[in-house]
Amino acid sequence: MVKGLERYEAILSGAEKPKYLQAKETGLLDEKLAEAERIMQACEFCERKCKVNRLADETGFCACAHKAKVFGAFAHFGEEPELVPSATIFFSGCTMRCIYCQNAPESITPALGTYWSEPKIAEWIELMYKKGCKNVNFVGGDPTPYTYNILKALSYCNAPIPVVWNSNAYYSEKTARVLQGIVDVYLLDFRYFSNECAVKYSSAPNYVQAAKRNFLLAAEDAELIVRVLVMPSHIECCAKPILKWLAENLGKDVRVNIMDQYWPAFNAHKFPEMSRRLYPEEFAHVMHYARKIGLKNIVP
Repeated sequence: MVKGLERYEAILSGAEKPKYLQAKETGLLDEKLAEAERIMQACEFCERKCKVNRLADETGFCACAHKAKVFGAFAHFGEEPELVPSATIFFSGCTMRCIYCQNAPESITPALGTYWSEPKIAEWIELMYKKGCKNVNFVGGDPTPYTYNILKALSYCNAPIPVVWNSNAYYSEKTARVLQGIVDVYLLDFRYFSNECAVKYSSAPNYVQAAKRNFLLAAEDAELIVRVLVMPSHIECCAKPILKWLAENLGKDVRVNIMDQYWPAFNAHKFPEMSRRLYPEEFAHVMHYARKIGLKNIVP
């Protein structure tokens, strides 16, 4: 049993119901859906708070209107071991603009995605559950712009499958509150510990404050897996301080996936310091630091 994911494993065993099914029974899901619809009318799903009326097809930074756009949906075997196989649905549209995004341009361009209705999403989730997937994994891009669509899809769904919210953690406090009581596992990136880096490489002002807040709220609400992508030239400014903050604020048993998968995709070639792979010794240094400060629930 994976420490920190006991409830998730209880759902897989049938001993507990996913939160979204419980929320359907109590009427909480309907309340969350109504709140998400209100947010759509003056969009504040992400930290930017563009305030556009997406129900009228106005668009803000993410370029998402009111229909869900998808650029991929399949059983994913490359996630954390406890999540595999994961029924992963990739939404087109993102709240950040990472210069090294491995899924761009589809991940940041809703026009390149295919429209999926909420009943279609629900039908797909139920099919993937029957095929043996352990969870439904909402990702992108980022799922944040499609919070309303996801909740609506869950209202049509009856599969007893855990919900994984796979996000860059750049969502608003309103979104965090809407998600409470619905998500079983938060799978969140903690990308930067410097707002200067966040703006320069991902066009994400106030990223650090938003991420800290959302990690604390996620840990209060459900189970949590933290992803830390180690990037070249960002060991001292980001990777190490992130790990230190996690240990001090979420505890040394927090489940952490320290990742060495960075490669200079998309527009990374425009930034010399980001236009190379991570050196093995850089990753080894970060791993040594994580163990030195006492983190003990690191993904193998």
